[in-house]
Amino acid sequence: MRDATPLQLYAIGLGSNRRHARFGDPRHVLMAALAALESDDIEPVDASPIIASAPLGPSRRRYANAVALVASPLDPPEMLERLKAIEAGFGRRTGQRWSARTLDLDILLWSGGAWSDTVLTVPHPEMTRRGFVLSPLMTIAPEWRHPVAGRSVRQLAARLNRAKPVDPNASAH
Repeated sequence: MRDATPLQLYAIGLGSNRRHARFGDPRHVLMAALAALESDDIEPVDASPIIASAPLGPSRRRYANAVALVASPLDPPEMLERLKAIEAGFGRRTGQRWSARTLDLDILLWSGGAWSDTVLTVPHPEMTRRGFVLSPLMTIAPEWRHPVAGRSVRQLAARLNRAKPVDPNASAH
């Protein structure tokens, strides 16, 4: 680790729904990816349990999802570059959005708050609508506040999971 640069905390979302020739099924891909995150300037802090989730979009394969907390002196663009290199090392190809993938790594939250440039937006713009992100994140960082929504991960998960009111004026036909 670099000595003079303060460490930042990141919540990294991990997803896989395609086998890997060396690591096997998506669950084992995520375990290998968690190990691959550790480097000279990325220190694992905690990891959620791995959960199974339904796919988004055209893919039919179920996903394995997890969230890792890591500490690093890297700024968000440097962290994104590192995550993209890990994805490439696992055979990730760019292409159709939401297609089956060996490994998907996303920066969900950053202890520095919000970040936005032409390539990256932190917090992840879709995280508050995704149970497969909030559920594992809640197991390791339930009180982390979303810097834009102003709510904790626990509150965001509760909002997403609560029953939706039924419209009394909706037609029953």
